[in-house]
Amino acid sequence: MSEPKDSFLKLQNGSDVRGIAIDGVYGEDVNLTPEIVKSIAWAFAVILAEKSNKTITEIKIGVGHDSRLSGISLKNGVIDGLLIAGCQVYDCGLASTPAMFMGTIFEDIRFDGSIMITASHLPFNRNGLKFFDKNGGLNSIDIKEILTKAPSVNFSNKIQKNEVKQLNLIEYYSRFLREKIKQEVNSKEYEQPLKGLKVVLDAGNGAGGFFAEQVLLPLGADISGSQFLEPDGSFPNHIPNPEDKKAMESIQKATLDNKADLGIIFDTDVDRAGVVFSNGQEINRNLLIGLTTAITAKEHPNTTIVTDSVTSDQLTQYIEESLAMKHHRFKRGYKNVINEAIRLNNEGIETHVAIETSGHCAFKENYFLDDGAYLSVKVLVEAAKCKTQGKSIETMVEALKEPLESKEFRLKIKDENFKAYGTNVLKEFEAYAVEHSDLILVPNNYEGIRISFNDSQASGWLLLRMSLHDPLMPLNIEVNNEGGIQVIIDRILPFFEKQMQLDISSLK
Repeated sequence: MSEPKDSFLKLQNGSDVRGIAIDGVYGEDVNLTPEIVKSIAWAFAVILAEKSNKTITEIKIGVGHDSRLSGISLKNGVIDGLLIAGCQVYDCGLASTPAMFMGTIFEDIRFDGSIMITASHLPFNRNGLKFFDKNGGLNSIDIKEILTKAPSVNFSNKIQKNEVKQLNLIEYYSRFLREKIKQEVNSKEYEQPLKGLKVVLDAGNGAGGFFAEQVLLPLGADISGSQFLEPDGSFPNHIPNPEDKKAMESIQKATLDNKADLGIIFDTDVDRAGVVFSNGQEINRNLLIGLTTAITAKEHPNTTIVTDSVTSDQLTQYIEESLAMKHHRFKRGYKNVINEAIRLNNEGIETHVAIETSGHCAFKENYFLDDGAYLSVKVLVEAAKCKTQGKSIETMVEALKEPLESKEFRLKIKDENFKAYGTNVLKEFEAYAVEHSDLILVPNNYEGIRISFNDSQASGWLLLRMSLHDPLMPLNIEVNNEGGIQVIIDRILPFFEKQMQLDISSLK
């Protein structure tokens, strides 16, 4: 019996498919099974063939997975669906999300499309699918089309026509990264440009352990002290997420204990990364964007950097005044910042980086693919050059100041029609700001309502916006003076106390 159409559509999470793949969390029932992904994979193959103007038998699709416990069973379901569709299928085994896209680019492979089985940093019971064609990751409209078509397949009269082929895609991908480092550093030790550099890698028991042994080590780096390289989908040590406090504390400690020049941490599927300097300083969020911009400014001066909406005023000042680059603050969501960077380039505005505070970073030179390993390559190249020149990479972001206080409040919307309710709250909040002289509306804002404060009691900003997918309104506040967050809350609380369908308990 086929699943109802709505059950498929509920699996959409922006430009991904995500669901609960195994039991283990109370109250969370499994809704992403091998049978369901079998139908989804079939729909992807059929649609891909139609859009490629190829017969289904000509289509080549790669399938990879991260270290999640449900990865193998879901992969088997995906492969079954693709084989029944009639296309050529390549099992890439344990892989990273960026590697799966690069399988459409590498000359020796040239997939027409690929599927990565991952749910990024989400808990162990979750999993999902990410889809690529030769133009990059599919957008939300493409995912909806796939999920709409998936329930229409009837497998009872279909048989598998091909056999799956095995492909070690990570080997190809690692070679690509090694060559990039060698070319960019271009040192006398050409084959070992990282010789003399000590790098500690934390893969969080995800799919990124290959980077230590297949990229860093062959290039001469000392990787002793690297941790959690073995894939383990129960994530026994910490959540594989560069934004997680425990995870960052772990890589900071490893970097300091091993006296490393650099620490690098990946999320589960390696499309995000965080960095730690030799002094233990965490390079994440604004600082990671600042470092990336500083590296880019050397190669492409006076160009534009696209970020998401929650970046600080200090970051804008650093980008535009210290680096003479342009800062284009856009919406949250890695696909949003990537698509905006592509749009700007198409309009003649030279834009080389799209980066979200979460660590998703995409370079124009790398197909605007958000890739934590490639971002790490750019940082490693700069670190190697600095070491050769007797300099320190730490100095690159010395001029970037961090806010004194920073906090995010997540206000739950209780109204069932949460999108309409949230939209109305934003409209009313904008009107409230206009009526109060100590709340200064920031112009040219692409997401939510951003307000700045510049007086003796509060110097900083706030951003109220809708969550991308959930019935939530995140409220971010950053200030440059002690106690400023509470001052701002006191000023806006009269407005929020009138919003009866908004849970504001965190503000009190």
